[in-house]
Amino acid sequence: MADDVAPRTASAYLDPSYWDERFGKEEHYEWFKDFSHFRHLLAPLLSPSISVLEVGCGNSRLGEELLREGVAGGITCVDLSPVAVQRMRDRLAEQGTEGVEVVVADMLDLPFDRESFDLVIEKGTMDVLFVDSGDPWNPNPTTVDNVMKMLEGIHKVLKPEGIFVSITFGQPHFRRRFFEAPGFTWSVEWSTFGDGFHYFFYILKKGKRLLDSNGNQHTQPAAPSINMFHEELESEDYIFRTND
Repeated sequence: MADDVAPRTASAYLDPSYWDERFGKEEHYEWFKDFSHFRHLLAPLLSPSISVLEVGCGNSRLGEELLREGVAGGITCVDLSPVAVQRMRDRLAEQGTEGVEVVVADMLDLPFDRESFDLVIEKGTMDVLFVDSGDPWNPNPTTVDNVMKMLEGIHKVLKPEGIFVSITFGQPHFRRRFFEAPGFTWSVEWSTFGDGFHYFFYILKKGKRLLDSNGNQHTQPAAPSINMFHEELESEDYIFRTND
């Protein structure tokens, strides 16, 4: 996609019409690399019996990759775009692929019962909420509200010992304030992957948060900062340069 047609605000990315137009023309795109680049991090969290929710599937093939890894407890992929959902349904039908349900849903208002999934994955989906967020150290109130809505919804639909995986450009010193907000019971850990440029792979385990006597969560030290200007990280332009 050319940068000159990319929306400049997070609200534009939350409009299904933008994604409908994009996915109506685009067959396949993997935000933040495909499964092969982070398989070594995700595969240890998988087992045949788990149920998985992918938030913001677009036209990714992650759902099919999870099937090939042996996940048989049910895979649900959701996206805001009806066009993306229908095209994915058509692709799965043409392949004769069963075991993946594709649903139109808003990541800020997930339509699932409490404690429905063992594993929730988002890959680049939350990053769109940080477009036009202002100071990355002090995002604007709309950004904060939307990110918290997304995380609260994910925390709600996770089973008591479920795991949330977030694959993102967001560095720990920007993301921890959200992941470690009061009310969440998950622990927070992270790894990186990628050659030269690093992507962050966060693992949040519900019910595993450990607090000290002052109510502070124990986490590992922050990972080294990647060599990128804050303005570039927090603009939408970087999103379109991840598959080179």
